[in-house]
Amino acid sequence: MNHSFFSRRTLLAAAALGASAALLTGCAGEGSGQPAAGATKTLNIDFATYNPLSLVIKEKGWLEDSLKEQGITVNWVQSAGSNKANEALKAGAIDVGSTAGSAALLARSNGSPIKTISVFSQPEWAALVVAKDSPITSVADLKGKQIAATKGTDPYFFLLQALEAEGLSPKDVTVQNLQHADGRTALENGSVDAWSGLDPIMAGAEQKGATLLYRKLDFNTYGFLNATEGFLAKSPEVAQVVVDTYEKARGWAAGHQKETAGILAGVAGLDQGVAEKVIIERSNLDVSGVPGEAQRKVLAKVGPIFVESGDVSQQKNVDEALDSLIDDSFAKKADASAVKGS
Repeated sequence: MNHSFFSRRTLLAAAALGASAALLTGCAGEGSGQPAAGATKTLNIDFATYNPLSLVIKEKGWLEDSLKEQGITVNWVQSAGSNKANEALKAGAIDVGSTAGSAALLARSNGSPIKTISVFSQPEWAALVVAKDSPITSVADLKGKQIAATKGTDPYFFLLQALEAEGLSPKDVTVQNLQHADGRTALENGSVDAWSGLDPIMAGAEQKGATLLYRKLDFNTYGFLNATEGFLAKSPEVAQVVVDTYEKARGWAAGHQKETAGILAGVAGLDQGVAEKVIIERSNLDVSGVPGEAQRKVLAKVGPIFVESGDVSQQKNVDEALDSLIDDSFAKKADASAVKGS
């Protein structure tokens, strides 16, 4: 007997059997609603005070309830701002992160492999802020002044739009690149003349006497829920659970605004009244979760600012990012009733 021939036949048969088993496993994953082989066992997802729905989901434990039968644990990571969420997404530290629409487009324009899979709000969360009794009464008065802003976030792009609208350019001011909470501190201790603020930190400063110098809803971009392309390819079933859970949270928050504000107050260290102002007056959570044309229109206006400010090298990068950023397939299939937990 030719032992080498027998060995080759045995190996080939074993390989074929293994391939068949792999195919069967893959089909089971696709048809059963269970994660396919190689899918994530830990969902790394952010929560942020600027994303109230994330706080509700974390508080209620709905993701944990829905994923535990699949053997998937949930690891919550706090994002201090859109820029930090983008950094974590790009580094693979989180699978899903919440940012302003402008920040998501900026990240994608600069090569970050993310997709927007849901919209969590249409907020008026950014404004230009000055200290109590400040002599500054208009955007024009900001010429030559120091302004705190967190680059790569909606307040930063709000500032650039406000300057342009009032006939100024970024060269007419000095921007201190500070994280949102540090910007508030700098305004209060006089280190800067103005701050491009973000709720709920901004609402807290307002309660202490700060003044909203300039507001414009249209300069705020939507709240985007983003996921890495690698996560979406590897674990689409888990991504769907996340989006389903966001829909459940949206419905719950709409019917429980004061309770939602209470959750925000607890996480952000705010008075209940301030948190209610953020949720009821300046956070439109009752908006479609399906990203689409409304978001594209807003981002098309903001995109050229990236190039003008030097945050993106060329408009082509912005255009390609705008065409490829949104994946509405998960939001279109969102089913809040599929989420476990009360």
